Amino acid sequence: MGLFDRIKNIMAKPEPEKPQRTVFDLREGDIVDVSLVSYEVVGRLRNQGRNERMITLQDGSDIRYLHIESREKLVFSLYEPIDGRLDSFDEVPTTIDLDGVEYYLEENYSGRVDVSGKTAFSAGGDQHVWQFQSDHRKLLRIEWQDGRFMMYEGESIPSADVQIVRGT
Repeated sequence: MGLFDRIKNIMAKPEPEKPQRTVFDLREGDIVDVSLVSYEVVGRLRNQGRNERMITLQDGSDIRYLHIESREKLVFSLYEPIDGRLDSFDEVPTTIDLDGVEYYLEENYSGRVDVSGKTAFSAGGDQHVWQFQSDHRKLLRIEWQDGRFMMYEGESIPSADVQIVRGT
């Protein structure tokens, strides 16, 4: 290496560090530990109007959904799909009794969503969401998009229980 090459290397700016990956950057193929279970990210849904994601996770044949929302701090919920049916978009009740557990409407909102990978809904569009909570801190989530309902039952997850293991 010549003298000029050495001087040029000394004067060159160091490469900027890559930004730290966060759970909001998760994409298909990433591996995530949630409550000591490793899942592969197979899809994601992003609400454009709110700072939230619904990440589709797969462990073998098990499918779970990790809901991530940035409020004052990151809020995580882990859901699994349940069978259920509602007759009309306009008639979602404010109280639901499901297997002896009483759920109360906590929040209702709508917004435009983008999807990628395998998600409960195959395309983006306008989505309406109803989030319920029971007295025992169990969660119920109802989504409506393009004439179709999806129902999920879950629980809140501490942020320390969610770790990115390997990113693509």
